[in-house]
Amino acid sequence: VLRFPFLEPPESRQVNDGIRLLEELGAIRGRTLTAVGRRLARLPVDPRIGRMLLAAAARGALAEMLVIASFLSVQDPRERPADRQQAADQSHRRFASENSDFVAMLNLWRHAEEQRQALSASAWRRLCEREFLSWLRMREWRDVHLPLRLLCRELGLRENTTPATEEALHRAVLAGMLTHIGTRTEARDYEGVRGRRFSLHPGSSLFRKQPKWVVCAELVEAARLYGRHAAAIRPEWVFPWADPLGKREHDAPHWSARNGKVLATERVRLYGLLGSDQRQVDYAL
Repeated sequence: VLRFPFLEPPESRQVNDGIRLLEELGAIRGRTLTAVGRRLARLPVDPRIGRMLLAAAARGALAEMLVIASFLSVQDPRERPADRQQAADQSHRRFASENSDFVAMLNLWRHAEEQRQALSASAWRRLCEREFLSWLRMREWRDVHLPLRLLCRELGLRENTTPATEEALHRAVLAGMLTHIGTRTEARDYEGVRGRRFSLHPGSSLFRKQPKWVVCAELVEAARLYGRHAAAIRPEWVFPWADPLGKREHDAPHWSARNGKVLATERVRLYGLLGSDQRQVDYAL
């Protein structure tokens, strides 16, 4: 891409950011496409979202992730008119999950599909208006979901027939949103990677709970940096994805009579963010 003769070439910073993202996702190694990268190239969605789909297929959560991926690929269908914000919030609160905005997307999808199939087209449209949902965006959500589902089948990705657990779902989200994680600070905001600080968006169902660790689908710059579409996670879920990217520090080597070898405390950092400082590992390794 750096040598391609664009009429209006992108800034080198943008190209470098794109290359860095693909390296984080495991899509390229050096300048060569990996097996993951070749699959991502066939998915017509943001590469972060595509990576979530691939991870979900491996973890038995593809059916749910297809709904979430298509939601994240369109504008949020939930409306909040300025003169009826309280009523809109009350209507949308029915779908909320205290630990995950991604689960809230699934709850909304299931409700919408049940009603759409039970009602006539005009009655379904009126229901959307009453429940503060954009009928056009709800239709767009479905229009993205179906071809994406068919394409996943072509790629040999199998949908799960039993409901996925929230843990499997959120572990798959981490595959694409690894650099959108954060840990709560004493200032009640979140410390993210590369020294970024962000707050949960007030529209998130996690806003009042403020869990210790979160992953967000978006980091949006407004008056401050906000994390949107968040879920509570456990730091150990990050390690499988962060392993090639993390930096390890070791200290306090000591003899363990129980294990018959020297152990040390390992700290793992992902782009400066401390992921763990409690792991005991073999000092010889």
